[in-house]
Amino acid sequence: MTTDILPLLERIATALEQLSPPKPHIDNVEQANAFIWTAQKNTLIPVDEVSFVHFKLLQGLEYQKKLLLENTLHFAKNLSANNVMLWGARGMGKSSLIKSVHQEVNQLTENKHDPVKIIEIPRDDIHSLPTLLQLLKPLPHRFIVFSDDLSFEKEDRDYKALKSVLDGGIAGRPKNVLFYATSNRRHLMPRDMIENEVNSAINPAEAVEEKVSLSDRFGLWIGFHNCDKALYDNIIRAYAKERKLNISDEELIAQGNEWSVTRGSRNGRVAWQFIEDLTARLAS
Repeated sequence: MTTDILPLLERIATALEQLSPPKPHIDNVEQANAFIWTAQKNTLIPVDEVSFVHFKLLQGLEYQKKLLLENTLHFAKNLSANNVMLWGARGMGKSSLIKSVHQEVNQLTENKHDPVKIIEIPRDDIHSLPTLLQLLKPLPHRFIVFSDDLSFEKEDRDYKALKSVLDGGIAGRPKNVLFYATSNRRHLMPRDMIENEVNSAINPAEAVEEKVSLSDRFGLWIGFHNCDKALYDNIIRAYAKERKLNISDEELIAQGNEWSVTRGSRNGRVAWQFIEDLTARLAS
């Protein structure tokens, strides 16, 4: 009778295995050096061509470039490195610097055979960050997980997930992963939210400390500041030189400043948009 029931038990076990969801895993990291993480399917979408500005073209960011490049090179060489938050003025090259440093590090001869890979995680998927790190941990590569324009309006599940990752918890952050984030807010939260907490708290100092504790968990802060006219002009000149645009310096600066006036701001992003437009107009 025991012999007769064994085939039935085997069929039941097989059926249960087929019904159970497959264990999440990542098997396409060899396809590219850049990916976008999708939390809905726990998968990485390869990015064949990364949109980036060449490292040498980023003007007025010498100090910021030096800090981020050194930190990333340490990571690439399997040395100690910090999670990084790049904060400050909008349009001044925070996300551009991350992408250009990634490209610069991988151009080095010693890193070409084992490039650092970069993964962009959308702001709305931050809650899945612990899952992503667990999937990356056993892989034989180094990864920069990158979130652009990161901020929080309240202590939601995304806030708690990121705090848990930066804290490390019992398991600690995987040695093959760094987290880079950009934000217009130094403490990742709006000022009025912090001030409201202070006004309603029994101990205002503790309330402030709790609200700013998330950004404090980044080992390296890199600040970006507003662009003055001299820097804006130099950015335009660098882009025009790189594209070999046939225009006098006087006319270039005049048109570039007129463009910034119509945009109501002066920063690296506006300079790039101007050069894109100027390139097309000169070509036609």
